[in-house]
Amino acid sequence: MRTLAQAESAINTARRAGKGEIGKLSIGFLGSATYAFLPALVCTFKKQYPGVKLALQELSPLQQEVAFDKGEIDIGFTRTLTAEKSRTFSSRCLYRDPLMAVLPRSRQVKTNHVRLSDLKKDDFILFHREGAPPLFDTITRICNEAGFSPAVENQPNMMQTVLSLVEAEQGVSIVPACVRNLRSDGVRFYRLQPDEVRVELVTAWKKDTPSATLRAFLDLIDAKASLIRKKAEIH
Repeated sequence: MRTLAQAESAINTARRAGKGEIGKLSIGFLGSATYAFLPALVCTFKKQYPGVKLALQELSPLQQEVAFDKGEIDIGFTRTLTAEKSRTFSSRCLYRDPLMAVLPRSRQVKTNHVRLSDLKKDDFILFHREGAPPLFDTITRICNEAGFSPAVENQPNMMQTVLSLVEAEQGVSIVPACVRNLRSDGVRFYRLQPDEVRVELVTAWKKDTPSATLRAFLDLIDAKASLIRKKAEIH
């Protein structure tokens, strides 16, 4: 009887694993870009799959690449993949974020937008290039197109530090609109003119056959896609 019970238990466990009902899922995420929707997404998934153990790590795009290589994460919420990475990774775009200027609140600006060329004499504080090369390069490119090369005086490795330094009047910054989710009472965010660039947030995972648990998580993301976009919209 004991052997039969053990066999039935093993069969049941295998069946649940095949449906993604048990197992582990490691998730890498960009903090400010996912604050609006990831907590609710994780809660919903846990209610649907209480037997799955979730591990979440806040990682920059480059850190996520390293974590994927080491097998430390199964899926990442990150920025657009390079052509090289797209050969081995699948991805889906969740939403497209405009870029915004960040200025100290003490700076008097009467409109809700800032012309990029008006910042040419300012010192810049940008999220470090090592953490997100495409974002850094995009910002410097649009500055060049506006007729100047930004004087980047500081490259913090945390977006919260970028805001803190702007609040301390050490310079200005340009960031994805999602960074407004971080708390900083001493800064204001402004739409840019021109306002043509959008920065994508994507989910990415290795093209190798995904586990049943990962497929279940991807199905949930698909089901919540419109809600994710709505929560991420700039107002």
